[in-house]
Amino acid sequence: MKRTPKIWILLGAVFLTACETIEIGPKAPDILLDDEPFIEAVYLSEETAEEVNTALIAAEPIVARTFGPSITPAELSGDSGNELRPYQAIEKANASAAIEPSTANYMNAIQIYPYTRGALYQVYTAPEQVTDIALQPGEELMSVSAGDTVRWVLGDTVSGAGDQAQVHILVKPIQAGLKTNLIITTSRRAYHLELHSFRETYMAAVSWRYSDQALVQRKASLQTTQAERGPHGLQLDRLRFRYEISGDKPHWRPTRVFDDSRKVYIQFPARLDQGEAPPLFVVGRDGKSQLVNYRMQGNYYVVDRLFALAELRLGEKNQDVVRIERNDLKMAAR
Repeated sequence: MKRTPKIWILLGAVFLTACETIEIGPKAPDILLDDEPFIEAVYLSEETAEEVNTALIAAEPIVARTFGPSITPAELSGDSGNELRPYQAIEKANASAAIEPSTANYMNAIQIYPYTRGALYQVYTAPEQVTDIALQPGEELMSVSAGDTVRWVLGDTVSGAGDQAQVHILVKPIQAGLKTNLIITTSRRAYHLELHSFRETYMAAVSWRYSDQALVQRKASLQTTQAERGPHGLQLDRLRFRYEISGDKPHWRPTRVFDDSRKVYIQFPARLDQGEAPPLFVVGRDGKSQLVNYRMQGNYYVVDRLFALAELRLGEKNQDVVRIERNDLKMAAR
């Protein structure tokens, strides 16, 4: 028996297969397209995958998105040559009003911003850290409003007392990567802040310096200096220091008394206004006391007439009495 070679069997199978897949006739295609080459999947490490993603992102056009339509960086910066749209103008104004922290404005751990009306002060915070926003001493807090009160913890407290009482707004985010705004209104001004939260970087305290504060302090200093100088318009060559002070020694006891031949000036210790001022009585020749006209100027009583003997009295029971007596009259009577 004659055997058929295996090669012919294989060739026959190929031809039969080709006949099953190739159409013959008027509807047959002009050309047969080859299948897409098979590409085997390759495992990429995390570093390599991140590099690929970065390259793909860089290849895409950069589009800045705001609450309005998509705009390009050139449009946002106003370099497109056209008039800015409303949302572009808003973002540009906010960017120019933002005041960032700087090493030149730090005092220890406190960032001291120069106060400017309408500025957007940038405050950096971090989870598990509290940032202290300290207002001007003597400033009364009216309200605190934040854009996000769910993911930001806000509180306030006061340090000091009286005129030196200082309000502190305490801020803490619950996680990193947050941003919101904060508006603080007081009896003197309004503060606008933008809060940012980071994983570790945070500002321990924020405060302000005020251009008008120096003027107020200067004015107060001038008023104090004028009070210490005493009444104005005195002629030194006419002053007569011819009075003796005797009697009790309360905190308001005068330090010296003099006249200019027309009026008597009684000088008291500084800050007589912190307590009750004693009334002045002039003692006549008959020993009776009478109130006289006088006015307070700084730390002085200015009496509109001369007298030989006067008394300062304060209280009803156990009165404090301080006597003021001219010593030249006593010497002339001897």
